[in-house]
Amino acid sequence: MDSEDGRRVLDPAQDGAALKALTHPLRLTLLGLLRQHGPATASELAARTGESSASTSYHLRVLAKYAFVTEAEHRDSRERRWKSVHDMTSWSNEAMHRSPGGSTILSVLHRRQIEHLQRSLDRHEADLESGRLGKEWQEPSGVSDSMPRLTPESLAELWEAIQTKTDELTARDAGDPRAEQVVLFTAGLPLAPEPGGGQEHADAPAGPDAPDAGAPDASAAGDVS
Repeated sequence: MDSEDGRRVLDPAQDGAALKALTHPLRLTLLGLLRQHGPATASELAARTGESSASTSYHLRVLAKYAFVTEAEHRDSRERRWKSVHDMTSWSNEAMHRSPGGSTILSVLHRRQIEHLQRSLDRHEADLESGRLGKEWQEPSGVSDSMPRLTPESLAELWEAIQTKTDELTARDAGDPRAEQVVLFTAGLPLAPEPGGGQEHADAPAGPDAPDAGAPDASAAGDVS
């Protein structure tokens, strides 16, 4: 199922094979690179990932089979160029939990996103250290682990507000030469009180918060960007 805003919405009841295809770490990496950097050949992606061209070519064909990527305009006839079909992929968590095997797939996808966060943090720190990113990015960058108490309705409202504001700022900065690619992770993971632990344990923060200017820390639940 597709939408008009560049987002592909998958239905676990109909798109189970496509969702399972996304659980392979290299496929997610390839899809992310095409979305971030634009069209590329299997050889170019192999150089970026350290994989063989045969491996990237195979996994690109799998992604094409499930309509995540398609052939792009070729610079010449020697090698295929590939591009992402959509800017983002999402699904209903509730529908995933109802679908046979959906909870397992969802767990794998979430862990792939955590791996993406670690790689993004490593690159961010290296870019700052090397000077590839200017000092003006030091203050607004960050990771937050705040733990507010919210109802299910409020958490859903928060997701919507984050997406709305992200879309607004992305459109505003589209023509600004100072704009850089920002890996924006947001996570909303409700936790039940620990058995016998008392409410004070459920409210205790997981760790120090980033400064107020710090950015949220994970991509929207169910999204693969």
